[in-house]
Amino acid sequence: MRTALVTGVAGQDGIYLVRSLCADGTAVVGTVAPGFGADDPRRVYLTGVDVRPLDVRDGAALEALVAEVEPDEVYNLAALSSVGRSWDEPELTAATNAAPVEHLVTALLRLRDRGRDARLFQASSAEVHGTAADSPYARAKAAADEVVRRARAEHDLFAVCGVLHNHESPLRPTRFVTRKITLGAAQIALGLRDRLSLGNLDVHRDWGFAGEYVEAMRRQLAHDVPIDLPLGTGRAHSLRDLLDHAFAAAGLGEPGDRVVQDPALLRPADTALFVADPEPAAAALGWRARVGFEALVGHMVAVDLARLRSGVPESVDYLDPAGIRA
Repeated sequence: MRTALVTGVAGQDGIYLVRSLCADGTAVVGTVAPGFGADDPRRVYLTGVDVRPLDVRDGAALEALVAEVEPDEVYNLAALSSVGRSWDEPELTAATNAAPVEHLVTALLRLRDRGRDARLFQASSAEVHGTAADSPYARAKAAADEVVRRARAEHDLFAVCGVLHNHESPLRPTRFVTRKITLGAAQIALGLRDRLSLGNLDVHRDWGFAGEYVEAMRRQLAHDVPIDLPLGTGRAHSLRDLLDHAFAAAGLGEPGDRVVQDPALLRPADTALFVADPEPAAAALGWRARVGFEALVGHMVAVDLARLRSGVPESVDYLDPAGIRA
């Protein structure tokens, strides 16, 4: 039986990834932040996972866990993943997003010295290449990428970066603007609020479905040679498009005056357009995103409506758009 170590297992990508791994018979050890309680509703997604509380900023503990688990593959998904939040907490962002990669590389090299080879997937971000690449988030991700490239070049470690473009699902926390919009539309539709406050609606992003992106991660780590790849749909939409689709999916029609722009929600710097080149991943991995933008947004709104109506915050029934998986 193969063993995978996944950091950040209770996050959006971690949940989709470990469910895929477990379904294939891989034993999974996953880290969660200390304080992740036994009654956390996200545990419904982690059946069969060996969940370990661990602060990834504790390098010694992280290295010890790798030595104990002796994984065949490591997926480093733990991160402070909000660009906006990174401006408020730059030191925490660096300590969470960059430093742990150094410790993972050190641990995997020690593991190799003991006769066990393991592969490392690092969740990078398209933000490192944008015009807002000076954000603390982008700087930390870029530093982590450099650690991976150096480990590959200097130590011949099988380590890769998946340069992830925006990927969403109903598991996104509400601090992310995508989920803020889908939840807001659902709340307005049910009469629970009157309006929604947002920042810049003119940014364009390449939005895909997170459940598909974790399959690309697995293929990238299973590839014959270690290569870094951009992962995205190749199609860009504006935040205004997302807002329009969300309101339509909630049966609300045009957003109109139910949406107001709040200058306080504007980022210090923001890249106007992000769009992936999907061809390298298609050529190397045979992977392309299949879930369309409108279907993704509609799925997220439908799940938020279901949450509000049922009072059930998390359920495996919420994970995938209808008809995507058998």
